[in-house]
Amino acid sequence: MKKRITQINRTLFELETGILIFGVVCQLLILLIGNRPGYSLGLWIGIVTAMLGACHMWWSLDRALDLPEKAAVRSMSTHNIIRYLVFVLVVGAAAVTQIANPLLIFLGIMSIKVSAYMQFLTKKISVKIYGEEILPPLVEEEPAGEQDK
Repeated sequence: MKKRITQINRTLFELETGILIFGVVCQLLILLIGNRPGYSLGLWIGIVTAMLGACHMWWSLDRALDLPEKAAVRSMSTHNIIRYLVFVLVVGAAAVTQIANPLLIFLGIMSIKVSAYMQFLTKKISVKIYGEEILPPLVEEEPAGEQDK
């Protein structure tokens, strides 16, 4: 299992871990308030949507890095719009069908933002699974005037 997890991009793993931790904490709060199935269903629809959105974000960023600057900006803008439209459609569909609480779906989707702020915690989990991150040495650039000599 560890081998399979370490094949996942480390940053994506940390983001997904944070989303899951936030989902579990919110679920515990829902249980304390009063367990209504629509609340739990809404939360987990939002969490799954956030996790899929995080995967899409990683994929689109990875893809855009191989493109020239203008094409990369256009590609990232297009994928951001697609991702936000999917988020709106998910919340809208829940509001129309009343299958789950749309506010809790929105809360679940916002877990992607909360997860980014939980990076200090998810980094510790990542280090336990992946080991210490070994970064390449910094490349020092020569000052502009010294290149001409």
